[in-house]
Amino acid sequence: MLGFQDECWWTRLAQPDLFAWTTSGPLRLGGNARDPKGGGPEPVACYGVLRADTGGMMLRFCDGRPVSATTEAFLGWVCEVLATEGKAVLALVWDNAAWHMSRRVRRWIEAHNRRVRRAKTGCRIRVCGLPVKAPWLNPIEPKWVHGKRAIVEPDRKLTAAEVRQRACDYYGCTLHPTLPKPQP
Repeated sequence: MLGFQDECWWTRLAQPDLFAWTTSGPLRLGGNARDPKGGGPEPVACYGVLRADTGGMMLRFCDGRPVSATTEAFLGWVCEVLATEGKAVLALVWDNAAWHMSRRVRRWIEAHNRRVRRAKTGCRIRVCGLPVKAPWLNPIEPKWVHGKRAIVEPDRKLTAAEVRQRACDYYGCTLHPTLPKPQP
């Protein structure tokens, strides 16, 4: 299966730089005030894979920011799902983010592929890297933009849970538990 992978930050506070068509007057985004009680982290990080076979998205949100350990957990989950569908190889197209190119992730992929070969069951990963500074070559990028436009709320700040649910609803995905923040 060919998959295009990337991460996205869904902002809850900063006003998005988006254009929108309306039937009435212009859509005005009001300034969001900071929550005096805190309310959790402002951006919500998400891993995603755009599937070339179905055109669907596989999403997992994470606590904190994407790092190598979280990337490993995400890839493990994707491979489990694909293995249950009978897929043997995931040709994974991604960019040169530090958490993709790290020695730790490369070693994890090698070990994962060895385990799958030994067990003769599961889904192996074949990484296909994109050129540096060429995000437009990844077809998942426009999907992120359209999703952000679809879930924006001009009148108030969304909660992290609302962002997650709206994104999953927009892409037609099941909302899974967030990938935990790795322990130091």
